Amino acid sequence: MFEFELPERFRRYVPLAVWLILAAVLLLIPFKIIGYGYLPGDDALRHCAKAVSGKSWPEIIVVGDTFKLDHNLGWHAILGWFHRAWHLDAENLLVLSVAGLFLLINATMLPWLKRPEAWLAVLLTAMIVSDLPQRWLLGRPFILTSAALMTILFLAQKFSPSRKNFLLCAALVAGCTSIHGVWYLWLLPIAAFAFAGEFRWSLALAGAWLLGTGGAMLVSGHPVDYLINALQMALNGVNSHLTNHTQVAELQPFAGDFLALMVIAVFLGLRLLTRPGAPSLARSPAFWLMCGCWILGFRVSRFWEDWGWPALTVLLATELDFLLLTKFVEDSFRRLLLVLILAAATFACVTNDLNSRWTNSLQWQFLSEKEHPDLEGWMPDKGGILYSADMGIFYQTFYKNPNADWRYILGYEPALMPAEDFKTYHGIFWNNGEAKAYEPWVKKMKPADRLVIRGSGGERPNLPQLEWKYAVTGLWIGRLPETNGLFRLKSLGQ
Repeated sequence: MFEFELPERFRRYVPLAVWLILAAVLLLIPFKIIGYGYLPGDDALRHCAKAVSGKSWPEIIVVGDTFKLDHNLGWHAILGWFHRAWHLDAENLLVLSVAGLFLLINATMLPWLKRPEAWLAVLLTAMIVSDLPQRWLLGRPFILTSAALMTILFLAQKFSPSRKNFLLCAALVAGCTSIHGVWYLWLLPIAAFAFAGEFRWSLALAGAWLLGTGGAMLVSGHPVDYLINALQMALNGVNSHLTNHTQVAELQPFAGDFLALMVIAVFLGLRLLTRPGAPSLARSPAFWLMCGCWILGFRVSRFWEDWGWPALTVLLATELDFLLLTKFVEDSFRRLLLVLILAAATFACVTNDLNSRWTNSLQWQFLSEKEHPDLEGWMPDKGGILYSADMGIFYQTFYKNPNADWRYILGYEPALMPAEDFKTYHGIFWNNGEAKAYEPWVKKMKPADRLVIRGSGGERPNLPQLEWKYAVTGLWIGRLPETNGLFRLKSLGQ
């Protein structure tokens, strides 16, 4: 069989060409997607808007007793610095978040592989069978935690827990705790190392966790409250709901991710065929972390998405790295051709707009007087509250109005609401959005307040206590009738 070989003088450039191709693909992916007009649907919007607003969360949302401190202090400090130093608005901060975090998590993985193209194969596989690369394009701080976790798993494969590695792990945990806030979930990899029999690494990581978490506590300025509040928010977010129906989607259980199980089965078969004498997976912390998070995913899907899948990518990348190392000569044309194929396939797979996954936001219409001047007088007045049972309305409206002088009854987590308002919110969901379920909010509304409800243009919400305007496609805004205009004028003058 004919096999083309590069001339000797060109072979030495193959490794460089591989890195250039990898860099080009990973750089082009986020900017191609952003070029569609892509906007993440959730927390990235509120993070960027908060950085621009310069306000604390109690100045933005109506909070109950469970809220004490912002558990993303570090992330908001970083975005706030870019806003002030580079004069970036919320839209530019969003581009920075989406592209920067995607590039960061990929850049931190590549140096651990002798054949970095293995990472392209992992990304391609993950995009085909899951939403992992999509999650890494959400522009949210959990991506930093995933990158730190994968770094530690790769680090433990190659090195012993020396003082230098201990300090690196402590720094990673400290940064993640300050930026992401979920200090308690680092117990998962600590346990995984112990199950794998890597007791020195387990103890080292436990020490790094204590040191790093302690450092983040001190930086927060409120050490005890910072830790307690982060844990309390998580517990309330999961346990405050009578059923999964009213929980945010990513805190609901998953169905087992059958396609991921198929990938694991192929991985195990490949390992048996190509590395019959390889160390047992029972000695792999990544394997135990993956298994544990798969089980925990039946309770909350984010265990699997944010901790289990990253552990699986480490296993896949390690195995593919070994396979490519043994089957492809470093400076061969076959390797270069394989990289070109993987690069093209990965770019095409990740950036294609299947089911409008990247362009869905183009249909959004925002509640903003700047974009819709006819909304003048229909947005909340100064000191008012925007009532809504839809977190999407909070994310999108706050993103477009970061400096507005009103607050939101529902923010980024229902469990943060005052108990009375959470009861109303729960009743709205329990009754599938029935208009009468909003009446407790209507009764407490003041002239400066507004109620926003989703609905079609021909179906005015059945709440005659309010006057209504069909604001933008799919959204109604209600306010107290003009008979209360005296009070509304008074609120405008405040």
